[in-house]
Amino acid sequence: MSLLNWTGDPYYEARVSDSGIPHNLGWNLDPDDLVHVPEHWLMYPEPDKSLHLLLGMVYVFFFVASVVGNGVVLWIFSTSKSLRTASNMFVVNLAFCDFVMMLKSPVFLYNSFHYGFATGQLGCQIFAGMGALSGIGAGMTNACIAYDRYTTITRPFDGKITRGKAAVMIMFVWAYTIPWTVLPVTEVWGRFAPEGYLTACSFDYLTRTFDNRLFVGAIFTFSYAIPMSMIIYFYSQIVSKVFSHEKALREQAKKMNVDSLRANQQNSESAELRIAKAAITICFLFVCSWTPYATLALIGAFGDQSLLTPGVSMIPALNCKLVACIDPYIYAISHPKFRLELQKRLPWLAIKEKEVGDAQSTTTENTTAQTTT
Repeated sequence: MSLLNWTGDPYYEARVSDSGIPHNLGWNLDPDDLVHVPEHWLMYPEPDKSLHLLLGMVYVFFFVASVVGNGVVLWIFSTSKSLRTASNMFVVNLAFCDFVMMLKSPVFLYNSFHYGFATGQLGCQIFAGMGALSGIGAGMTNACIAYDRYTTITRPFDGKITRGKAAVMIMFVWAYTIPWTVLPVTEVWGRFAPEGYLTACSFDYLTRTFDNRLFVGAIFTFSYAIPMSMIIYFYSQIVSKVFSHEKALREQAKKMNVDSLRANQQNSESAELRIAKAAITICFLFVCSWTPYATLALIGAFGDQSLLTPGVSMIPALNCKLVACIDPYIYAISHPKFRLELQKRLPWLAIKEKEVGDAQSTTTENTTAQTTT
């Protein structure tokens, strides 16, 4: 990779003087580190230190929220026998992915509080490698959760996944994910490089060689398009199935001259609305977290790179980290059985979950029973 001519004006003067000319990104890097930075970022002025500090404080909040939330999920699900079901194995794997997603935050925080590429190439590889493992792993785990709920609800008698099958699916998720980390780390295909303010790292989506463009297209397909398609398909089928079932119940009730065939219709939200809400929430979270990053990569590899300023490139990463904080609350903390167990372990939280909630769990198994009544 060729470097910009730093000995020419105005770059040399920007690197070595403080005569009023703003520094460009990378102005104070050693040549050994500079070679790893895409030329695109080196054309932009260095951001104000306050922006580094602001992003650092945001990441501190995300780090604490994610580690606490996902840590509690891993602790409760791994130590409670009543929660060791096949469906919950996917929830644990998702929590692990989200935990790893934010466990790399110290690298970003160190860089931010030192205003640049302070951890060097080693820190960049660690940050990007952990991000690739956790991000792609979370996407495929979300797809597995969608498949689990789809088979259980649409085929209630023979669709329930066993723990053995769930374990095989989780091993497949990691076998699917690991190559997309190993290949760029070893630079066999693609590579990891600094991005934005040079405080974060991801796969290189800016170098426009044929091999790198092919890598960007491949990782877009396998880490975004495939799990996204699976999630949308499975949840759309679930919603369609539930709506059809509810319609059949209403028609039958009309024939029998009754208001409803459900004994608890007046006291609980219908399965139709509940499952539709869950499906929309899950799809919305996945779309919001990874679509901006996928769009960013495609623009960098195939579109107008002038749209990708350092500040703009930092926003999609924030979306991914935010979802890693929200996931444990969506999948686990709203789970009545989980809340009961948490109430027993940490009574000072004053959760006050009633025992009857155990029979009204919104997990796949109980949702199936409600939709097939």
